[in-house]
Amino acid sequence: MFAAAHEWTPPPKRRATPDFSDLSSALSVAQDHDTFHLYQQLAHGVPTGAAALAARRYLGAAIAKLDPQACDLPESPQDLIAWMQHSADLASAKYRVYLQERQAGGPRRYFSNRAHALYFLRSVAPTKLVDGSWLYGLLAHAQNPRFSDLVQTYIEELGEGQADKNHVVLYRQLLHRYGLDPVDDLADDLYIQGVLQLGLGFNASEFLPEVIGFNLGYEQLPLHLLITSYELNELGIDPYYFTLHITVDNEATGHARRAVQAVLDCLPRLGGPEATEAFWQRVRHGYQLSNAGVGTSQVIAGFDIDTEVVRIMSHKSAAGHGAHSDYCKVAGRGVNDWLSEASQIPAFLAALTDAGWIKRGQPVQDSRFWHLLQGDRAEMFGVFSAYELQVIHDWIRGEASADGLPYTEMPAPGGRRRATFRATARLADARRAQAAKLASPMASTSPHDELLDPDLQALKAQLAASAADWNSETSGANSSSRRYS
Repeated sequence: MFAAAHEWTPPPKRRATPDFSDLSSALSVAQDHDTFHLYQQLAHGVPTGAAALAARRYLGAAIAKLDPQACDLPESPQDLIAWMQHSADLASAKYRVYLQERQAGGPRRYFSNRAHALYFLRSVAPTKLVDGSWLYGLLAHAQNPRFSDLVQTYIEELGEGQADKNHVVLYRQLLHRYGLDPVDDLADDLYIQGVLQLGLGFNASEFLPEVIGFNLGYEQLPLHLLITSYELNELGIDPYYFTLHITVDNEATGHARRAVQAVLDCLPRLGGPEATEAFWQRVRHGYQLSNAGVGTSQVIAGFDIDTEVVRIMSHKSAAGHGAHSDYCKVAGRGVNDWLSEASQIPAFLAALTDAGWIKRGQPVQDSRFWHLLQGDRAEMFGVFSAYELQVIHDWIRGEASADGLPYTEMPAPGGRRRATFRATARLADARRAQAAKLASPMASTSPHDELLDPDLQALKAQLAASAADWNSETSGANSSSRRYS
């Protein structure tokens, strides 16, 4: 099994990867197509011919900017299995060191508080919402045994027909669960990786070696995935999307191993060493593309809670600058005046702090501003999303927010440590199981029913309640009839 030359070499008079020897030329092509808008064109249905062409040019520009010396793949593809095993062993060893540090009382390495973790989930959404899309173009070759490992990987990314295993569905549910949708007002750079994945998916026939190489890079188990899962769970945030990738990307029989096998299966067998080397170099390019754009560590390091609060307030100011009365003045100016220009938001927040409306470093209940957002008859109830409220909540609390407290909860008495997500889920499962024993046989005991169809859960609960009422009435009627018989 191998990839024939005509399947991966550019057709005559049409270059799959333009020769951007001049970096400025490459950049001009990339800039012709705003990354966010190209992402929108590619992510919502089959793209137009113009969008697919723009994606090809975007890929060409990205490849032209790669530094071949920065590629850590082995020189020969025959060494890939050893390379994969070494990479997995190295990630595992570093993770053991991390766990030892944490068990010795060390702080979280990634997320300073709950808002930080939610910021991360929101920022990587453009990538996670197209998970697996780079393999889409291979569905046309699903019957070709050379691509079986790649096609199988794609099918598993889709959940093999099960909605609760579909990676994109899982991430959409994660965003919704924590009030992170809609995902808007993100930096353009956060869409780069998503555009690369979609571009490869819609141009697989012209970028087959790059698709195979991208898959090789993306399906390896990285250290950041292990730490992210651990710290999300610790902060009470569902880590399932990430733990799922830890299990399916294993080096033994998972996506990581299949990715290596796909490279070996598709290496050219004809054309001599030159053909094999040309194919392998393009695979290496694809591998490097899997790390292009803003990576996980960069997103995490880029969080600054002061900056994020200013962004949130600036984003709201466009709609709120004419919605306030003039009764309340802050530093002698009306709220509408403060909100009239986004550039004034930092000074506005400082004025609110100076006036005592916001008391940084104290419980949020001590801040009058917080009571405008949350609580009975809060004047600004519903203005901010759950994510935005969490950011403001943690910004006000300051260092105390390291406890990961959700904005909807009060601190545990005596400073008791909060339960992890999994511990909370186990407790909820136990309570559901106990309730199921006391409920009608019609009541569902499946933990996935509510996840997939909350309306079905509500209907079953209503039917169970109706059945209980009917049984009660019937029992009472039977007792009366016996009494007078």
